[in-house]
Amino acid sequence: MLRRPKILAAMGVVALSVALTGVSLGGPPADAAPPDAAPPSAAAAFREAAAKYGVPEPVLLAVSYAESRWDDHAGAQSTSGGFGPMHLTAPGAASAADLSDKRKVGAADSPRTLYKAAELTGLDPVALRKDAASNINGGAAVLASYQKSLGLPVGANTSPAEWYGAIATYAEAPDKVGAGGFADDVYSIMAKGAARTTNTGQQIVMPALAVTPDKSQIGKLSLPAGVQPSKSDVECPPSLGCEWLPAPYSEFGDGDYGNHDLANRPKTGKIDYIVIHDTEGGWQGVLNLVQDPTYVSWQYTMRSSDGHVWQHVKANDVAWHAGNWYVNMHSIGIEHEGFAAQGATWYTESLYRNSAKLVRYLAVKNNIPLDRAHIIGHDQVPGTIPSTVRGMHWDPGPYWDWEHYMDLIGAPIWGKSVLPVRTGSIVSIKPGFAGNVQVINSCDTPGTPCKPQSTNFIYLRQAPNDSAPLVKDLGLHPDGSDGTTEVSDMGSRAAAGSQYVVAERQGDWVAVWYLGAKGWFKSPASAPDAFAKPGLVVKPKAGLKTVPVYGRAYPEQSAYPAGIPYQTVTPLQYSIGEGQAYPVGDLNIETDYYRAVTFAGEPPTDHVQVLGKDKYYQIWFGHRMAYVRAADVDVRPAI
Repeated sequence: MLRRPKILAAMGVVALSVALTGVSLGGPPADAAPPDAAPPSAAAAFREAAAKYGVPEPVLLAVSYAESRWDDHAGAQSTSGGFGPMHLTAPGAASAADLSDKRKVGAADSPRTLYKAAELTGLDPVALRKDAASNINGGAAVLASYQKSLGLPVGANTSPAEWYGAIATYAEAPDKVGAGGFADDVYSIMAKGAARTTNTGQQIVMPALAVTPDKSQIGKLSLPAGVQPSKSDVECPPSLGCEWLPAPYSEFGDGDYGNHDLANRPKTGKIDYIVIHDTEGGWQGVLNLVQDPTYVSWQYTMRSSDGHVWQHVKANDVAWHAGNWYVNMHSIGIEHEGFAAQGATWYTESLYRNSAKLVRYLAVKNNIPLDRAHIIGHDQVPGTIPSTVRGMHWDPGPYWDWEHYMDLIGAPIWGKSVLPVRTGSIVSIKPGFAGNVQVINSCDTPGTPCKPQSTNFIYLRQAPNDSAPLVKDLGLHPDGSDGTTEVSDMGSRAAAGSQYVVAERQGDWVAVWYLGAKGWFKSPASAPDAFAKPGLVVKPKAGLKTVPVYGRAYPEQSAYPAGIPYQTVTPLQYSIGEGQAYPVGDLNIETDYYRAVTFAGEPPTDHVQVLGKDKYYQIWFGHRMAYVRAADVDVRPAI
């Protein structure tokens, strides 16, 4: 029941060991050694920069991880104007020419740590942007300058606990709440440790180092206090400093109103899902839209550059965000600034980390399971009836790092080699994000290949062969044509965290039940993309050749009281065949319909939750989730 279309695109520790490969970090800076000299390794870059500028190596590594996870993004600029593993900022710089002319870059008061780094190190701005080793030196120099400006000791052997103020300053946050939140993240990373392979193939390991930072240093920063959550009614972790920017609940003529519905959840419908969206527009335009009573709504908006959060609709009310009224009734929607077809430049580490904090807070508060059956993308929301399937949204898209995100939430995607992958097993998809570059088309220009970057999915094929056509999705391709590699075509994709039942195995190839047919993918034992896990599956009851699937779990007709029209229960164009099985996502969903079609007072006295007795189960089915009637299936443990 999405009342109006979503058209957002029109808007405007002291001792540390680092293990790595010998892969180059990038091209040489302008004043570097001759081209035939080998560039420094990641270990040397961090170690030498820390020693040269007097920054403890754990601090330098943890700050870089918080900013970029040690990636250099091939010299590309982030949405907040940052470059390289240290995220040195030069807002507005689109080219080397811009970097050479500061007058072209940003407003006079814009943060420009790239130029600050150039002044401190003597390195050329272009080198600081393109060469990772230079960038690391620049970041170390900037951190040391902040430490000195606060009157605090500098030195590679100083305690990391004494660098809280400098780290907070490095955040370039507009207030102390944001600055302190960034510093807290850095110390959390330091305490946990980190290990990953970067986009250039560097394998970096940062051992855990727990220290107690001197948080009183935040008082030395010349920043406003910021939003104090204790003085606000936002539903948000205190550390995020969220702002309340209400979506209007108001009438606007002809009996129409917007842009959400009052409710009293969980009494009028329990909250089962948190839906991850991207905005397809800049944050300011999005905030303008959510304040328009003639438009749709969602509970939260998050800014790309720093992960700042605004709340618009209370969790107990129903926002219009998912394109499926049943899912709206039972979910909280979070919009993330960005474009699904662009991905990594918008989905920043700050955005991931703050979103994970918010999701974990909301999940605990509302008893939502922390798994990929309940923390879902908009692309997992099913169509309501056959005619709406094709128009469902596909955000946050193929470039959202679900594996990292679920790690941050504290609910890692299953990736254990404990059980054998065999016929009847449930498998969880985990292809690894950093090295998983899939062919995708039409991100910028129709029919042209997208710029290669890491993706969150694997393709499924109609046969165990790399050249076999992609599986069909009759909802997206009603003519029966094969799946495509178009960026918006999810019909042949198994995304990270998705679960399926193995239908067959041939050598390195695994077939799973997918949209009523077999979908094949390669998952060799030496480098698996799928891992067997325990769980429950649904199978058609004996004697049933096919079982329908549904996009919502509405009550049976007899459950509706007088005056409330029956909402027809219509199967989708898919079905489960005899002998097939699909994993259970949730056995305990409500069969209900929240009748809210009029502008109501508070509390709404004419809004009614109709509860049914015809029980449904949520299942994993294709790329999206779906529902089946309990009367049609048997629930059994997977093999």
